[in-house]
Amino acid sequence: MSLIPYSRQSIDDTDIYSVIEVLKADLITQGNKISQFELLITRYCDCKYAVVFNSGTSALHASYFACGLSQKDEFITSPITFVATSNAGLYLGAKPVFVDVEHDTANIDTSKIEEKITSKTKLIVPIHYAGHPVDLEKVHEIAKKNDLFVIEDACHALGAQYKGNKIGSCKYSDMTVFSFHPVKHITTGEGGAVLTNNKDYYEKMLMFRTHGITKKDFINEPDGEWYYEMQFLGYNYRMTDIQASLGISQLKKLDRFVKRRREIARFYDMEFTDNPYFDIPPERQYASSSYHLYTIRLKDEFKHKKKEIFSKLKEKRVGVQVHYIPVYWHPSYQGMGYERGICPMAEDFYQRQLSIPIYPSIKDEDLKCVTQGIKDVFNEL
Repeated sequence: MSLIPYSRQSIDDTDIYSVIEVLKADLITQGNKISQFELLITRYCDCKYAVVFNSGTSALHASYFACGLSQKDEFITSPITFVATSNAGLYLGAKPVFVDVEHDTANIDTSKIEEKITSKTKLIVPIHYAGHPVDLEKVHEIAKKNDLFVIEDACHALGAQYKGNKIGSCKYSDMTVFSFHPVKHITTGEGGAVLTNNKDYYEKMLMFRTHGITKKDFINEPDGEWYYEMQFLGYNYRMTDIQASLGISQLKKLDRFVKRRREIARFYDMEFTDNPYFDIPPERQYASSSYHLYTIRLKDEFKHKKKEIFSKLKEKRVGVQVHYIPVYWHPSYQGMGYERGICPMAEDFYQRQLSIPIYPSIKDEDLKCVTQGIKDVFNEL
């Protein structure tokens, strides 16, 4: 029998037909599906503007550029994330400053942010790890007090809510970034988006994704109707209409997808509450998690057996994964001078954490296989 993956895309015939429709159309890129997708995202998240990109990494890069992050600047984030969160700042010459995480949510510890702020700090990037929102109100207060930008890395958190507001509303931030990778809540194959209520950021990002080119508000006198200008160095970060059409179809099912993820999380909660082997993820009173991941944290007597547990779970068909190696542990970051030990809680979390299967199309019999496999492995230990 095949491995049950920790996550996967949920594609049905309506998604397939939506893509076929675009393939038969005149424009398969730079057509009207892009603006349609952007409008639907803003409506879903209750935000004014959205710009879609060819990846979540591109979206992060564009959002950092829009707020003016540049050389000699520092930006604050946390190390339990995919490397793209901090890499996107490096692309602009800025320096990531890592703040430790909460021991249970793995979200940035808001009580430790201010001690890392310097005269060079320009931006705070809270990461909604596993789909559980950061305490955004606290981050917003710190940013306002210190005149800093806030960009939410919400690549795990489409469909989540903070104090009744959809993540992406940008009520407590300047911009919010989403990813549409296949393991995320909806997919466009690869893709991403930035949401904002600021028109200037919106217009900068529209140009940034298209080489820095504009067809309006010219600096020089236009030569004719064909005229366009490159006003700054941008990138080819455009999403295709093929991807956007898939995104439009997927977005219609997002609430159902999130509901199913929460149902799976509650099933795991009931199966594993008060077990002697590992802790289950919390959900703060202010948060409604969209459960991109369901993470278990090995208790003290088992965290040193993680490698063995990982292998044995795969033998039982349980497709576990680890999210994530602390960013600054990677050789590239160590080459920049980052050392182990700077975020002890994040490092401890990494030693304990495993992600177990959670995705909307998982079958109930597979969920039972997952829970029984986990119980069998730990009982054998």
